[in-house]
This record gives sequence, structure tokens and C-alpha cells, in this order.
Amino acid sequence: MPDSLDGRFDMIVLHTFLVMRRLRNIVGQGGDQLSQDLFDLLFADMDNNLREIGVGDLGVGKRVKKMAQAFYGRVEAYEAGLLATDDAILTDALTRNLYGTTQPALPNQLAMAAYMRFAGTQLAGQTDTKILAGNVVFPAAPA
Repeated sequence: MPDSLDGRFDMIVLHTFLVMRRLRNIVGQGGDQLSQDLFDLLFADMDNNLREIGVGDLGVGKRVKKMAQAFYGRVEAYEAGLLATDDAILTDALTRNLYGTTQPALPNQLAMAAYMRFAGTQLAGQTDTKILAGNVVFPAAPA
């Protein structure tokens, strides 16, 4: 993925999605609230970053709103991709979102799809207690 503001945003969104997806499975222990807190923190941080790079007060709200819409679109696309039995939907979502204007080679798309599935499995194997305490461990990303 491109090393750009958009590329970095998309990597953050991808990993936030995976954590929020895991938190969704923690029922009755605050998983839903922590998921909301993570979302709120993500967009408060995005607001701060936009201000730091010089976006004016009037532009920040509009950009954050677009980022939130992009977040929800990616969540929907990644969820559909992870629920599918093959990687076509997920690689399409990754190509459209994560890679932006670049055209990745199919092996790179498949490696990222495999990473997302593996990371989801790794998160599922971590205890609720550790996840709720913020001790989230991701596997190494593909090279």
C-alpha cells in the first residue's frame, strides 16, 4: 500500500476494524463500550492529526465526516470479504481501499487477505481479559 496519508489511514482502519470485530464477541464484559471508545479515540486522533498538518477548523469537520463514512464503508466491505468462502470479495475490497490508486500484484492482494484472516484468528485466540485490557497482539504483516 502507498506510504501516504491515505495509505496510513487505511492501515489504521484495517487494524481498528479487526479489533472492533473481536470486541463484538465479548458480550456482557464491556466489549461494546470499548469498541465505541476505540472508534471515538480513532476519530479524535484523526481530528488532531488534521489540525497538526494545517487543515483549518472549517475543513476538519468535513474531512472527519468523510473519514468516518470511509471507515464504515471499509468495515462493511471487509466484513463481507471475511465472511466469504473465497478471497475474491476481500481482495477486491483491499484493492479498492487499502491500495488506493496503486495496482498491486495478485500475490500481494492474496497476502493481505491471508494476513487479515490470520490476524482475525490470532485475535480470536487471545483471551477476553487481555483484549479488554488493551493487550492486543497482531501477527507480523506480510513483507
